[in-house]
Amino acid sequence: MASSSSSGLTFKLHPLVIVNISDHYTRVKSQTNPPPLTSTSATVNGVEHQQQAPRVYGCVIGVQRGRTVEIFNNFELLYDPSTHSLDRPFLEKKQELYKKVFPHFYILGWYSTGSDAQESDMHIHKALMDINESPLYVLLNPTINPAQKDLPVTIYESELHVIDGIPQLIFVRSSYTIETVEAERISVDHVAHLKPSDGGSAATQLAAHLTGIHSAIKMLNSRIRVLHHYLVGMQKGDIPCENSLLRQVSSLLRRLPAIESEKFQDDFLMEYNDTLLITYLAMFTNCSSTMNELVDKFNTAYDRHSRRGGRTAFI
Repeated sequence: MASSSSSGLTFKLHPLVIVNISDHYTRVKSQTNPPPLTSTSATVNGVEHQQQAPRVYGCVIGVQRGRTVEIFNNFELLYDPSTHSLDRPFLEKKQELYKKVFPHFYILGWYSTGSDAQESDMHIHKALMDINESPLYVLLNPTINPAQKDLPVTIYESELHVIDGIPQLIFVRSSYTIETVEAERISVDHVAHLKPSDGGSAATQLAAHLTGIHSAIKMLNSRIRVLHHYLVGMQKGDIPCENSLLRQVSSLLRRLPAIESEKFQDDFLMEYNDTLLITYLAMFTNCSSTMNELVDKFNTAYDRHSRRGGRTAFI
């Protein structure tokens, strides 16, 4: 496998594709009995067997405009690992259905799950070459790695290399960017705010939400610092001046919100004060509810004593 692609294509990946692949893997994993979260070992008749995590397969669809490939959506495939064959009638039917809804979308390649591309993956890759002569391969790594900061998604292209005098197709890594539209941003934000399945409290959900916002702001700050150091080095002459990069940096900076205006300060203080007021009202409501519960308990207790000894109610 080569280190990087030399095709010069620009890949744009939409979050819907990542969500769909993750959902596909989660459903298959939950239906497996027992559901293996990772590669685990089991001992049967004194022999240790390795249980591999399940793999899922599907096609990715989108459009290609010149040298830019944009991946919008995906659908599942039926694959037989024993024969390394695809269910072609199922693939053609799904392709026909998607053509009716998205007439401008084409099959760009396929996807799977795993830590790295395997030799058997080339069989699926070659099987799709009659639909797309140069399909791409999207690989999602479902293994949780807390130390990893980048998305566990890799896009591969296939290139013909001569190895030991024999021409062979190999997978090469390609860089990509995340492209979103307004509907996807709303959907991803909704998924991020779903209530935890373990019945977490509102405070837990708020803490998770604030932690996500803090991480996003921290990442934005680090990227802006990188741009600042780059521009400073270019101004000092340590880095050669490139007008194309300067235009990209200028376009990016114009997207950042301007927060130094007087109107922003007024709006920010007004929203901040409203938030504090709502917080205080919520605290008073909780205190009133707690006091009401306490009074009800006292009334119930004194009512029992009054029936026995003729005492009056507390309130």
